[in-house]
Amino acid sequence: MTHSPNQVHSAVRDHYAKQALEATDCCASNPSSTCCDSKNVLYPEELLSTLPTEIASFSLGCGDPITLADLQAGQTVLDLGSGGGLDCFLASKKVGENGSIIGVDMTPEMVERARVSAERLGYKNVEFRQGFLEQLPVEDSSIDVVLSNCVINLTPDKPQVFREIFRVLKPGGKLAVSDIVSNGPLPAALRENIQAWGECLGGALDVKEYTLGLIESGFTEIKIQPRSDLGRLANTLPAGTPFSATITASKPL
Repeated sequence: MTHSPNQVHSAVRDHYAKQALEATDCCASNPSSTCCDSKNVLYPEELLSTLPTEIASFSLGCGDPITLADLQAGQTVLDLGSGGGLDCFLASKKVGENGSIIGVDMTPEMVERARVSAERLGYKNVEFRQGFLEQLPVEDSSIDVVLSNCVINLTPDKPQVFREIFRVLKPGGKLAVSDIVSNGPLPAALRENIQAWGECLGGALDVKEYTLGLIESGFTEIKIQPRSDLGRLANTLPAGTPFSATITASKPL
């Protein structure tokens, strides 16, 4: 990749700042994005029905990490790339008043949007912090579950992100992620297209590289699968094609 980390961060931040300020729904403004479901239905209806429409419809993700994580009452949860706060608010319902949610996002406009929504809706157990995934503003061994939804692919230094996730998780903690990966290295033209990074395409990591990165960071019980509605289709895609996947892993006790 010829782009520097700063260039990638800048391009991604600009892309999502625009979404935060102008769009009510990522998929409405950019329906061709890999981050968008063809019907824009990523979560069970019973989950979304607990939130106002303007929040429930602001989806920037590529899956449903909330259901994947099987959150429990009282847990402390970290959402990487929390955007407008949708996954944080859904997670809040799962962990209850004795649990807590931390959302981290590098885009000031997204953090502000999420904070305003949290205050308006009265979420007392949710907070939002500005920061990079490569240097999380979170204490060591303080998190039960780390969530992320179509964000790790946007980062220029994924091995460092994996190390940071491992650092903040408690022993026995869990990673539950929806992300864009590829079945082989991306074509160079796609990886070098800086606009494609913001659209969840240019930064997709090969499944084998993703798995190796998690292993080298210390994770066990790693499982990477195509999103359930893709079925066997992902296995028939041409080499180097990005697709949505669910990813789980554990920090050993």
